[in-house]
Amino acid sequence: MNDVARTPVTADRPPEPSPDPAPGPAGGGSGITVRLLAGYALRVVLIALGYYAGGLVGLLREVTVAGATVTPFWPPTGVAVACLLAFGLRVWPGVALGALLVVTGMGPLSWTALGLVAGNTLSPVLACLLLRRAGFRAQVDRLRDGVSLVFLGALLGMLVSPTVGTLMVVAGGGLSPDDFWPVWAAWWAGDAVGVLVVTPLLLALRRPGRPRDAAQIAEAAALGAATILLALVVTRSPVSLLFLVYPLLVWAALRFQLVGGAVCTAVLSLCATWAATDPAGVFARQNLFEGMITLQALNGSAALTALLLAAVTAERRSTQRRIAAACEDLAEMVDVLAPQGRGPRSFPAGSRTGQRQG
Repeated sequence: MNDVARTPVTADRPPEPSPDPAPGPAGGGSGITVRLLAGYALRVVLIALGYYAGGLVGLLREVTVAGATVTPFWPPTGVAVACLLAFGLRVWPGVALGALLVVTGMGPLSWTALGLVAGNTLSPVLACLLLRRAGFRAQVDRLRDGVSLVFLGALLGMLVSPTVGTLMVVAGGGLSPDDFWPVWAAWWAGDAVGVLVVTPLLLALRRPGRPRDAAQIAEAAALGAATILLALVVTRSPVSLLFLVYPLLVWAALRFQLVGGAVCTAVLSLCATWAATDPAGVFARQNLFEGMITLQALNGSAALTALLLAAVTAERRSTQRRIAAACEDLAEMVDVLAPQGRGPRSFPAGSRTGQRQG
């Protein structure tokens, strides 16, 4: 049936000419396709640049393990996992291009370098596939989301990159087979910490939310300043005071959920990595192996604490909102079904006002 009404024709008035037809599907479709391709190319380029920028940050702090240079904190893995979760697996060329830029910036292109690019691309893709399989939500507002990101995205998903990378270095003659496991462990720990620290931060910054009032803005500013100051003090103090930062992580996760916990964890991780690679503070009394264990234990436990506590808090608040909405719906239904003059206000408890106050 035609939805366009026909124009009445009379003897005194000729019919009005019909409007020009809209452009055919071929022309409109090609324009849409060009825009989609341009948007896709822009995302790929931005992801590659973000990966490359994270690589430059990670390469600022390097350590030598068994003759191989590794980074104790590798932000590009977190950038790659966050981008794949946000935009889908179709943007994986951006991760590959970013990894290629990082590798070529470290030396000439070779088969070993191409193997490193492949490993650095496959590892975030595997992490994203595992998270999708587990029903992960990018809001990280459930306990299962936090647990999945830790164990599937970071610990399990990052097994590919160090395995492929270390094997390629051994095959290229740059590493002895006897030193495979120390280098592999350091490589894996750096990649896993990158996911634990950077991925929640980027996912949280996509929807940071608005502060409720000036008091919350002041609280956030005080929390940020206290975290920076305390992180610098505890990571460079000769006395072991690293545990003092945990109350701030708990405060951030309880009050500001994922945003607060992720930002404070990132600040602590950067300060700790800086101190461990100098070495300074408590790390100055430890050898390289002990310092890396202390660093990764601190970064991992801090990220785990903040992430899981923020997820639990967000899930609890979401449950409270759903309960409040259900109570309001029930109160409205009572208003409709109750006899005249016997609304919910005649009940001493359970009224709509009481539910709102609870």
